Amino acid sequence: QVQLVESGGGSVQAGGSLRLSCAASTYTGSRYCMGWFRQVPGKEREWVAGISTGSGIIYYTDSVKDRFTISRDNAKNMLYLQMNSLKPEDTAVYYCAADSPTLSGCYSRLTRADFGYWGQGTQVTVSS
Repeated sequence: QVQLVESGGGSVQAGGSLRLSCAASTYTGSRYCMGWFRQVPGKEREWVAGISTGSGIIYYTDSVKDRFTISRDNAKNMLYLQMNSLKPEDTAVYYCAADSPTLSGCYSRLTRADFGYWGQGTQVTVSS
């Protein structure tokens, strides 16, 4: 059982930056894929970024490449999302998620939002 708690959301103007954090209740480093997702009302949850066990492989959806950076500190059981050059279309509730990798790795969990553990979400609002 893993409990996840996000923090760091807020309101920022376009072009600004925010850093989201996700605290896990237990060690996740070598056992869990982790990812960031976002959702706006009326739309499906969308994957944003993911990181494999041990941070060996990192994934980004096209819309955030070169602007967002995912990282994890396994010693502190923390996951981060550094968001730069924010745009109004980045406005959403952001969730972190964790689960063990499938036989094919972590990417399939990201694309299918197939994670067993989710945080409660943190709101990010970007104004133009």
